[in-house]
Amino acid sequence: MANKKSKPNITKLQRNSFMAEVLKVFTTNSQKSYNFRQISSLLGVNDKASKELVRTMLYELKQVNAINEISRGKFKLNEDLAESYGPKATVVTGKVDMKSTGKAYVICKDMDEDVFIAANNTGTAFHGDTVQVRLFPQRKNRKLEGKIIKIVKRDRTQFVGVFKKSPKFAFVIPDGDNMPVDFFIPLEDSMKAKDGEKVVVELAEWPDKAKNPVAKVVEILGQPGDNNVEMLSILVNNAFPAHFPSNVEKEAEKIPHTISESEISKRRDFRNILTFTIDPADAKDFDDALSLQYLPDGDYEVGIHIADVSHYVHPSTLIDNEAFDRGTSVYLVDRTIPMLPEALSNELCSLQPNKDRLCFSAVFVLDEEAKVKNQWFGKTVIHSDRRFDYEEAQAIIEGKQDEYSKVMLTLDRLAKKLRDERYKKGSIDFGSEEVKFKLDETGKPIEVYFKESKDSNKLIEDFMLLANRKVAERIQTFKKNPKDESKPFVYRIHDKPNEAKLMQFSDFIGKMGYKLNLSNHKTISASLNKLFTDISGKGEQNMIETIAVRTMAKAIYSTRNIGHYGLAFDFYTHFTSPIRRYPDLMVHRLLFNYINNKNYVVDGEELEEKCIHCSEMERRAADAERDSVKLKQMEFMAEHIGKTFHGLISGVSKWGLFVELDISKAEGLVRIEDMKDDFYYLDEENYQVVGHHHGKVYKLSDPIDVVVKSIDLQKKQMDLAIAEK
Repeated sequence: MANKKSKPNITKLQRNSFMAEVLKVFTTNSQKSYNFRQISSLLGVNDKASKELVRTMLYELKQVNAINEISRGKFKLNEDLAESYGPKATVVTGKVDMKSTGKAYVICKDMDEDVFIAANNTGTAFHGDTVQVRLFPQRKNRKLEGKIIKIVKRDRTQFVGVFKKSPKFAFVIPDGDNMPVDFFIPLEDSMKAKDGEKVVVELAEWPDKAKNPVAKVVEILGQPGDNNVEMLSILVNNAFPAHFPSNVEKEAEKIPHTISESEISKRRDFRNILTFTIDPADAKDFDDALSLQYLPDGDYEVGIHIADVSHYVHPSTLIDNEAFDRGTSVYLVDRTIPMLPEALSNELCSLQPNKDRLCFSAVFVLDEEAKVKNQWFGKTVIHSDRRFDYEEAQAIIEGKQDEYSKVMLTLDRLAKKLRDERYKKGSIDFGSEEVKFKLDETGKPIEVYFKESKDSNKLIEDFMLLANRKVAERIQTFKKNPKDESKPFVYRIHDKPNEAKLMQFSDFIGKMGYKLNLSNHKTISASLNKLFTDISGKGEQNMIETIAVRTMAKAIYSTRNIGHYGLAFDFYTHFTSPIRRYPDLMVHRLLFNYINNKNYVVDGEELEEKCIHCSEMERRAADAERDSVKLKQMEFMAEHIGKTFHGLISGVSKWGLFVELDISKAEGLVRIEDMKDDFYYLDEENYQVVGHHHGKVYKLSDPIDVVVKSIDLQKKQMDLAIAEK
């Protein structure tokens, strides 16, 4: 009996994986040709049966046009594919937006369309990494697709997750739904963490062909669910340190707390002019104050006084380097992570009442219509007479008698004039309802409430906008011409919205009975402001406001000014919060030096790099703040599992209905597979889910009653079910 050729005993999955490795040889070396022996050698295949399998696979790849047989037994990558893998292939750079399924999208700055990356083409990339992508030839009516070929820069190397221990090794399951792989942890690198604890791991390596990255435990946080553990997890996952290094703290403690007479003599003295602060009730860092003088001719002198952080924090010191790395303060639900040590942020640079404080001020003479007749920028010393919180100031604006009533009402009137003028020129009022929590002593949310911006908030906002705008305009006077790059500056810019996104948003709100006029900037801003007024107090307010903000471009810092679309300002910067924003500190230094030294020179490219970093840290801080709010929303709803609540359908997808609950503004998912009364399908064009047999429709913005089924605190997700009537 003839001997049959032996065949490797492998599964279908293993075979597909092996074929992918064979094809990878060709895609990695798209200009070379190989026979089956050469491929076998490169793959480390030695036995006869496996070599035969390689030969078989080569002909299978030829059949599907992945490779061409250029001579007998010699193969080369198909020329169409070679365009994607060869030296002339289109390679783009962007940031990874990873999904829980393992697939990803790469967002490229100068491309209208994101690049889709299949799960088997993401390589060793993590969410947020900057990567190079080799684009595949785009087929008609198909989305842009590619393969990640290089990690340009890791977004971060530390991650938080739950430690899972086995007898010989361990894994860490990372937090969040954008990390589709677990970390392999050798036991010697586990810091003796216990099974189920939350830990911080540092990426060590991700070997070729390894399914999982290798990491080591660098910190044990504690038990999942503990408030402090969860807040620290949010900070680590967004690359913010919870504490200052000891050498930075020591440097801050050495700064003198007294103000010398010689320093005061260099400054304009506002200590005898009525000055006060208005801040949130729980604020500790007061970085801006207002002063008011009534002038003999009927005009008003308004001083906008900003803490002079630049006097205390000098470039390249330990404090300055740490502040730059952080870029911004972070405001979580239960704590503030300051950009500067407390010796500065809560003491020396905080404009506390009844204390002399050093400031950098913008002083304006305004007429009765709030038109600027004169302006001055420079270093000052102030003495705040009183500290108001927003509620106290609001009570005075609404009629409560106070010794400061006249001053507060004057400033409120001037602020409203500034605001009206801004709206006339096309400024958009992005209203938003802020979710707040009352916490018990353990950090557990026991009440949810919503905070809206009132006249006292807007009073401060409008004077800060005035200072920021006028500082940016003042910089232009140092330039020889508008294109002069010898005086670079830090601008706060906001690009115009993408037309396609704006059309989509207009169509979206049109389904709910609202309209936008997209003719030009002024009609867009006017109709958006009308929209925000029309939805105020309605169930769909939060949903529409959130989507409106997402429709717009993100404001960023840059030396390359394009103006601020949302505010309708040609020139705008951030000058008013150097305690909590590093760009403001850069602006203070630049403005002071430009005013006092006409030969002052700055490296524009280096300044732009700093702007990019600060924009990135601002984004991280916003993500961290949202994560902390979402966590507390989920913790609050976890106490109400099984209960029925009223909500609004905030989104529809093939997965089901997203519902925002009135009680907490928390969003959950009614899974389509749990809707058992019919077979439902997505009508994407009309933003609705429709029952195939009975025609029941669930439409975007429809009111709905739902039952809380379950909460996943680690993923910050809530499952809901439609309540039975």
